[in-house]
This record gives sequence, structure tokens and C-alpha cells, in this order.
Amino acid sequence: MSVADRRGTSAPLRAPARTGILRRLGAALRAGLYRPLAGDDDRVAYWVRHVRIGVLLSEISAFAVIGYVLITDSPGRHNPVILGLTALVIVGCPLLLLLPLAEMMRDSRGPTLFYLWSIATSTFVIIGTRLDGGASSPIDALLFLTLTFLAAAYSPYGVVGMGALMTAAYLFFLELPGLTTSGMFFLAIMASFTMVCAMASANAWASYDRQVLLMRTQETLASTDPLTGIPNRRAYLERVADAVDAAAWGHQTVVCLVDLDGFKAVNDAGGHAAGDAMLKAVGSALGAAVRETDTVARLGGDEFAVLADISVTFSGEMLAERLRDAVARTGQPSGVTASVGVAEVQPGDDVEDLMHRADAAMYRSKGAGGNRVTILAG
Repeated sequence: MSVADRRGTSAPLRAPARTGILRRLGAALRAGLYRPLAGDDDRVAYWVRHVRIGVLLSEISAFAVIGYVLITDSPGRHNPVILGLTALVIVGCPLLLLLPLAEMMRDSRGPTLFYLWSIATSTFVIIGTRLDGGASSPIDALLFLTLTFLAAAYSPYGVVGMGALMTAAYLFFLELPGLTTSGMFFLAIMASFTMVCAMASANAWASYDRQVLLMRTQETLASTDPLTGIPNRRAYLERVADAVDAAAWGHQTVVCLVDLDGFKAVNDAGGHAAGDAMLKAVGSALGAAVRETDTVARLGGDEFAVLADISVTFSGEMLAERLRDAVARTGQPSGVTASVGVAEVQPGDDVEDLMHRADAAMYRSKGAGGNRVTILAG
């Protein structure tokens, strides 16, 4: 095969690869620029406060520019365009507070608001600086205030993007075509300050991520049985309470209490290690016997509980028999079986009363010799 032929066959292979790389880069850029700002009420409140602070800073800056234009003997003295822009800021910025900020901070509208706000602010600053004599005007210092606000509001991608946009705008609209030494110095400071703000943003977001991870880990530990890895009593009762609320809308669920028969003999014969192994095995067996949407929990000791959906074709009794059979097969080598008590969730149930009904049914099963199911009507 000739060199031309080899090139002809390899080129189509490289093109999709480049397309795939560009697509991944684009996805990563979008994810970085439009990272969700808030996922809970506390974080939403934080960003709403941030908008309010931004509005206050904008008002203060606008009044400062008005004072500068009216009082100082500058090229922009009494300039109607500068005064008009500042008046627009003074009147328009408070209108941001009328937006549904709490809802916007939970989706892409939040980052979009900050990006548009920063672009508008930078545009006003560049126009005001140009009308006030260009690079010699002190109005351009407001770009640094905007960048500082970015560091506390944007993701690192956003800070770098907006900082680069401001630097480019300053270069093209205020410095070119006659780039001066002082202009180059200002641009270098702008670029450096952008990187400092990006580092501050990265550190802030990393700290927030660690805090969220720690909180989620603590929540998981607080609701998980450390031995079996399944939900504990606290988590189970919370889900039962939710099931009671759902029952008012016709959602049918059932509570099953599963107490092991013969478990003490396992501990006596093999020690606590053997008992722990049996509890883990039972937890796994119960989890395999139900659907992913159902809940299997360990209430303590050798007592387990299941909260599951039922229907006309799949009753609570059928579920309980499946649970009993799963435990019997798992515990067969050690002679462990299960006494199961069943109580259907009724609208308006008190969680404590509901659990008491299931507990009473379970004790009836145990009193009748174990390895059986008892259903107690509400």
C-alpha cells in the first residue's frame, strides 16, 4: 500500500477522535462555567445575600463615579453619557432583587445572572473610562472591584473567563492601537489579579466540596447500621413516617418486623464473630428478597424490618413469606429461622402505634413456635 493510501485510510480515523476530544472539552467547559450554585436552602440563602451585597456595591460605586464626574476637573466632567450610565446602574441594579433569586440559584439561571451582570458592569466601566480620557482615568479601577466580586461568586472557570474578557476589552478599547508601557503594566496586573481571584475561587469551592462531603458522610453514618451497612432504626422510622403521609394519597405499603429464631445458639456456639456474620448474611438475604425501592433496616440486635410497597397482585403476606423463606435458607446450616409480623400502613397512622401492631404480630409468630408469618389488621 502506498503512503498516499495509508494517509487516506488513517485520516477518517483521526477526525472522529478530534471531534470526540473537542466534545469532551466543550462538556468540561460547560460544566465548569455552569456549575450548580446551590443544592440546599442554606446555600440558596448564601447566594441571595451575595446578590444583595453586589447590588449594594454597585450602588456605592455608581454614586462614587457621579461624585467624581461632577466634582473633579477631568475629561469626563459633567459627561452626560457617564452620568446616564451611572443613573441606569442606580435605578436598574435594585430591580435584580425582584427576580425569583431563590429558584434561580438552584439551576443554570444563577450563573447566567452573574455572568450577564459582570459583562454589563465591565461594559459600563470600559465606556466610562474611555469617555474620561482612556487609560489615565481612575474609573478603570472598578474592574478590580468586579474581579474581586467574581472570586466570591464564580467557579474558577468563570473567573478566568470573565477576567480574560475584561483584560481583552481593556486592551482593544482603551489601549490599542497605541499600546503604552503603562498600559502593558496595567494589563499584566489585570491578568495576575485574575489568576489570584481564580485561585481564591478554587480554594473556596474546594472547601465547600469538602464540607458537603463531610456532612453527607455524617448523615450516612447517622442513618446506617455499622455492622450490616443497611439503614438503622432512625432512618427506618423516618421512611415509615413518609409512608404514612403517602398512604393518604392511596399509596399502599406494609411494615414487616423480622425477628430471628435460634440466633442465641449461633452466638453461644461460635461467639460474636459468628453472630455478626449471620446478621450480615440475613441483611443481604432480606435485601435480595425485596425491590430496590423497598427498605430493609436493622432495628437492633437480631431484629430487622422491611418497608415495602404492596398491591392487589403482591400482598403483604406474600412479601412476608418471601422474607421468611430467605432467612430460612440463609440460616439453615445454623438452624436460624425468622418470626415475621406484618402490619399494613393506614392513612393517619401513628408511627409508634403502627410499629406496635407489627411488633405484636411478630411476637404471635414467635409464640407459635417461630418460622412463620402473622398479619395484624389495623
